[in-house]
Amino acid sequence: MDQTKKRQVPSSLKKILAFDIYLSYAFVTTFEKYVTFKQLKTHYKALEISCHGITWMALTLASIWIFNSTSLYQMQVNLFIGFIIDIFITAILKALTRRRRPAVNDDLFSIGPDKYSFPSGHASRSTFIVYFFLYIWEVPSIFTLSLISWCVCVCLSRLLMRRHNILDICAGIGLGIIEAKFINYLYLSQETCINLISWITSERVDDL
Repeated sequence: MDQTKKRQVPSSLKKILAFDIYLSYAFVTTFEKYVTFKQLKTHYKALEISCHGITWMALTLASIWIFNSTSLYQMQVNLFIGFIIDIFITAILKALTRRRRPAVNDDLFSIGPDKYSFPSGHASRSTFIVYFFLYIWEVPSIFTLSLISWCVCVCLSRLLMRRHNILDICAGIGLGIIEAKFINYLYLSQETCINLISWITSERVDDL
């Protein structure tokens, strides 16, 4: 019964996915001829944590109460909304596509990625963050190179950890750009963000 309910994947799509797997494997094995996974495992894990959805959502919420600055509320609220949208869309796409990861994640101390790989949530999130801080809430240009380098390293680490194939990463990058453009279009005003935080905390926040 389960076999009859299996989705029929078009032959053209099968070829694309097969080529993606081959290309991804070739890239990773070529890289590992020069640097082994064990040598960079700690760095990969640090990058994984640095772009985890829970990490960013928790830090964004914490920063609202730690800094308690009305001048930052607009950035913090819109950034948080972007993370919610990213997690929601990524979860839906993964449930629809159900593409398996290149390798089973059996690391006990892993942050716990789910079993589906398309698109890469880390790639979409890191791209969204970089776009947000470069084009929406612009940070000083001195941080530009660091942000872009971090995003590139996060995306590469997902590939080299065998969490994703190249197509998963590319789709994640594209999704992150779309999400950032949507947030830029939706961008809530400072007054709205102040009122929202006042409503959530049940405290009056003066617009300084």
